[in-house]
Amino acid sequence: MKKHNEGLALGAVGFRLIEGVFYSIDAMCLLALFSVSQRAVSASGQNASILQMMGALLLTMRDLAGFVFGVLAFCLGGLMYYFVFYQSKLIPRWLSIWRLIALVLLLATVFLTLFDGEPYSVSGNLTFLALPIFVQEMVLAIWLIVKGFNPSAIASGSAKATMNQGDKKRTQLPKLEGF
Repeated sequence: MKKHNEGLALGAVGFRLIEGVFYSIDAMCLLALFSVSQRAVSASGQNASILQMMGALLLTMRDLAGFVFGVLAFCLGGLMYYFVFYQSKLIPRWLSIWRLIALVLLLATVFLTLFDGEPYSVSGNLTFLALPIFVQEMVLAIWLIVKGFNPSAIASGSAKATMNQGDKKRTQLPKLEGF
């Protein structure tokens, strides 16, 4: 991807790393929730209400980290990634367009979830908005296993990278000895 658009490739990797951080927070909140719930079982009075409030806070943090911010980072990274796929023609353009549309639908789900507060539950079940991305991921995986990337796009990307490296070599000033 770097050969075709270095900035978008690095941005996509950055958002994927951010996505991983949010999913790690999601997992840690779940583990902390387990610990709080065990203590809440044996607590009484005010301690029980404090632990219940901590549990509700951990659930909210988990939902925001996993269902909102993690998926938002996934979508932004995916938009960059598939825009590069669209530009470079490494995969068929219809597959890239399908992915871009599916990511927009998933982004809509994220924003609806953010304003409703319950993951995938605004006025009913919004899971159907996430289905196109699931199907597209499977189709892309099968496509890459069966057909792979477009060889002519790979060759043109390599030629571009070689030309860019040649341009950089020509524009560099020669080093003067002794200075």
